[in-house]
Amino acid sequence: MDGKTLIFPILAIVLFITQTATGTKESYTNFIKTKCNQTTEPTLCVKTLMPYACTVKNNPIILCREALKVAIKGTRSAGVLVSNLEKKEGISKYEAVAFRDCVEAVKSAEDELRKTVKTIGHLNGAEDKESQLHNAISYTSSVLTNVQTCIYGFDELEEKANPNVAMGISRSMGVIIDLSSNALSLITHL
Repeated sequence: MDGKTLIFPILAIVLFITQTATGTKESYTNFIKTKCNQTTEPTLCVKTLMPYACTVKNNPIILCREALKVAIKGTRSAGVLVSNLEKKEGISKYEAVAFRDCVEAVKSAEDELRKTVKTIGHLNGAEDKESQLHNAISYTSSVLTNVQTCIYGFDELEEKANPNVAMGISRSMGVIIDLSSNALSLITHL
C-alpha cells in the first residue's frame, strides 16, 4: 500500500470521529435545553449550565449536581456582597441587625446547598433513593426560606433602611433564589 491508499481510510475515520463528537455535543446541549425548560428561569438555567454540557452529558443527576454547584458559587458571591455592604460606614443600628441576620441566612443557604450536593451524589444505586431525593428537595427548599428571611429583614425596616442598600440586598438574594430554584426544579424532575 502506498501513502495515497492509506490516507482515505484514515481521513474517513477522522471524519467519522469528528461527526460523532459534534453530534454528541449537540445531544448534550439539547439535553440541557430540554431540562432547563422545566425550571423557573430557563434562560438563566441554559446560560449557567451550558458550559458543563460535556460533563453532564445526558445524565440528570450530574445536571442537578452542576446546577447546585452554580447555585453555591452564586450564593458565595452574594455573601461577599452582603458582607461588603455590612462594612460600609453609615449603616443604621437597624440595618446592622438585618445584615447580621442576612449574613447568617446566606451561610445557612450555602451549607444547605452543599448538603444537597452530597445527597444528590448518593442517588445513583441508593436503596433509599426516594428518601435521599426527599432530603435533597428539603435542603434546597430551605435555601429559599433562608434567603427570604434576609429579604424580609430589610423589607421590615421600611424607611429605616437606606433604599440603595435594601435594593442591593434584594438583587443579591434574587440571584440565590433564581439559581437555587432552578436546581430545585431539576431535582424535583428526577
